[in-house]
Amino acid sequence: MTLRTVLGATALLALVSSAHAGDQEGPEPSCDGNTYQMVECLKAKTAQWDKRLNAAYQKALGTAGDKQRDQLRAAQRLWVQYRDANCLYYGMGEGTIARLEAGECMRSMTEGRAKELEGIGQQ
Repeated sequence: MTLRTVLGATALLALVSSAHAGDQEGPEPSCDGNTYQMVECLKAKTAQWDKRLNAAYQKALGTAGDKQRDQLRAAQRLWVQYRDANCLYYGMGEGTIARLEAGECMRSMTEGRAKELEGIGQQ
């Protein structure tokens, strides 16, 4: 996977609407099939988690005080840079498995951050 491919996938995720995420219906389907189908499935799952992340981020910004809001913005920008660089590492591996590892990296890190942001104010 090239840097251009990973950056393209990242840019696509950045375009995902920050609309409220829909309710999750049951467990997520598994990403089976050939490599292309698996990568596309991981992209779709990542896009779903990205919607939740963006909704939670907007909610957290809305409830934060001025200093916290500025810090949350800074932290989120740095987190996106870290996620993208971290997942690029996996994408630069050998063979088609690297595409799957990079896709799973994006999905799992986005899911984790979405859940973290959803928990803000609930401690």
